[in-house]
Amino acid sequence: MKSLAIVILSLFTCFVASAQLDVVASKALLQRVVANHAASFVIQSFDASQGNHLISGQDAFEIESKNNKIILRGNNGVAIASALYYYLNEYCHCQITWNGTNLNLPKVLPVVTTKIHKTTPYEYRYYMNYCTFNYSMSWWNWQRWEKEIDWMALHGINMPLAITGEEYTWYLVYKEMGFTDDELKGFFCGPSYFSWFWMGNLDAYGGPLPLTWMKQHFELQKKIIARQRSLGMKPVLPAFTGHVPPAFKQKFPNAKLKQTNWTNGFADTYILDSEDPLFAKIGKHFLQKQTTLLGTNHLYSADTFNENEPPSDEPTFLSKLSARVYDGMHQADTAAIWVMQGWLFYSDRKFWKAPQIEALLNAVPNDKMLLLDLATEIEPVWKRTEAFYGKPWIWNMLNNFGGNTNLFGRMETVATEPSKALGDAKSGEMKGIGLTMEAIEQNPVMYEIMMTNTWQRDAINVNDWLPKYVRNRYGVNDANGLAAWDVLRKTVYTVPADKYKRDGAESIIQARPTLDSSTRWAKTNLNYNAKDLLPAWDALIKAATTCKNSDGFKFDIVDVTRQVLANYALPLQRKFVTAYQQKNTTDFKKYSQQFIALIDDMDRLLATRKDFLLGTWVANARRWGATQKEKALYEMNAKNLITLWGDANCPLNEYACRQWNGLLTSFYKPRWQQFFNRINVAMANGNEVDVVGFNKEIAQWEWQWVNERKDFATKPLGNPVTVATELHQKYRSIIE
Repeated sequence: MKSLAIVILSLFTCFVASAQLDVVASKALLQRVVANHAASFVIQSFDASQGNHLISGQDAFEIESKNNKIILRGNNGVAIASALYYYLNEYCHCQITWNGTNLNLPKVLPVVTTKIHKTTPYEYRYYMNYCTFNYSMSWWNWQRWEKEIDWMALHGINMPLAITGEEYTWYLVYKEMGFTDDELKGFFCGPSYFSWFWMGNLDAYGGPLPLTWMKQHFELQKKIIARQRSLGMKPVLPAFTGHVPPAFKQKFPNAKLKQTNWTNGFADTYILDSEDPLFAKIGKHFLQKQTTLLGTNHLYSADTFNENEPPSDEPTFLSKLSARVYDGMHQADTAAIWVMQGWLFYSDRKFWKAPQIEALLNAVPNDKMLLLDLATEIEPVWKRTEAFYGKPWIWNMLNNFGGNTNLFGRMETVATEPSKALGDAKSGEMKGIGLTMEAIEQNPVMYEIMMTNTWQRDAINVNDWLPKYVRNRYGVNDANGLAAWDVLRKTVYTVPADKYKRDGAESIIQARPTLDSSTRWAKTNLNYNAKDLLPAWDALIKAATTCKNSDGFKFDIVDVTRQVLANYALPLQRKFVTAYQQKNTTDFKKYSQQFIALIDDMDRLLATRKDFLLGTWVANARRWGATQKEKALYEMNAKNLITLWGDANCPLNEYACRQWNGLLTSFYKPRWQQFFNRINVAMANGNEVDVVGFNKEIAQWEWQWVNERKDFATKPLGNPVTVATELHQKYRSIIE
């Protein structure tokens, strides 16, 4: 009995210490978010007597009014932050998104007349995709990360992927194994390409990576995970999957290595065979080093054969491979849980059939693996794998690929399907929901509605939810604003059930100049009729009188105007293509000039919002450089990722294209102008334009643009409502 009492006392002491930490961190978050009203709130942690909800491991929060104060209570910092955001949404009509924030709280805060108690049915609320760290976060400093971690907590995230600075831990591990800095230069990539380096797709590209970068970002990682943990989050740290430096074959000539290729124009990478004794040794060494430096929450991300097929589809081979990857984790941490992205089961379903998936998963104990159904809103892999054959899994919304700029989402799907899956007897061990977008800072409505699922078991009624969203976003009730969103809901945010489409369309403007109506990565096929979006544009223009001071409204009117003009580029392109085919030089000149004018108009529009500035992307990249050489390297990385992606001949060009001020006029516009000049010469000589020859030449021009030194605007210019209204007056009557 005495020993039992000691255990109970110890657990209680730990609980109290943790609760105190949560309260301190939550108070700091409160100051950052609502500094001028922080004194009106009281933050409390559930004490042991109130903690019955903890028995089931479910997070919970409460909100009530006492003594003219708003009490925010939760079992951890994330729950308390969620309580704050619930109060801001439901009582103060406020909103915090990447693209527009409304924190105009009333002077006297509304009273909570009846205590609010919310419990989440989702143990895990996962956040991020490997790609997010590059398509959006490549150049973030601590100030930007601090804002993002607050956003995570407010939106209920408790399980973020945390891989910033991973390269420094690997640097230390390989140095201890005897590798020199010169040998490692052929391994570590440039800052824009870590996502694919970590997943074993490429080596060295965009480098060599300066040691200063590694050290800076390792220090940044320590701040990130310390803040996340202080709020009760459990960061997911990386583990070893076999990817080793090219110099490994010289350092360990007897090692069993396999060459693999991502097939996107990059050199082979080297994977250490899991049967080699060094595999477990390195995996253990890495996790021990990482734990010494950063601690652990026992959650480890490891993705084998991401967009690379294994050398064998034999279930026995895959089972043994999986078991050895897990064993490497287990040797370093007996409490290790392997967190696996389920992307490979979606992207390469020809290889990953039922026997292969089952073999890979069943080799690991059920309670030691957690599957991310990475794009559940597109294709629920859990439905064709018997809920991942008994493994715990998470329902995720991916929504965005490459950071492309478009209005897109499956609003009704994310509002209803997580709840349906949770209540489905066939869903097995569904343990959570998450956001796994390749990039953020677009379509804020989709992320707000997805995370609304956190604190309720029932499906979200979009008819009720959307008017609240608009009211909170614009700060007023406006009939035109609501009308605009009713159109947006039925067009850009609805994907027909009979149409397979993974993400939104891009504009033909962003395509490498072409006579076709689409290219591989700049796809123009919409999930709605372009003309059906026009009433939303009209309604937002009308709403400007009432909503023009709202930050969220300013973003929305620019974003919708941008989308309308981006869509209009295609019929305009078809007109100059027809003129070329008919050898009508007058019409070709007319429509090609209108096309260039459209690009200029879009650039002027996008200049009005910080959300759409190439300048901040490039300036933030250069800011990390300690020398001119480093600054130039980082600028090249920043510009390359969003244009060519790789070198001049990379087949991924335009995969991560953006509609950004500065990019439109310095990159897309001159490309088209050169194309038009080529066509004009061909028509004058009575020849057909040599598109193949042009593509080869323009690729070299693009590579020169990527590598040249150039500054772009870093501050918005112009009034977004005024410019959007001017463009509505100019284009509305001619766009049908």
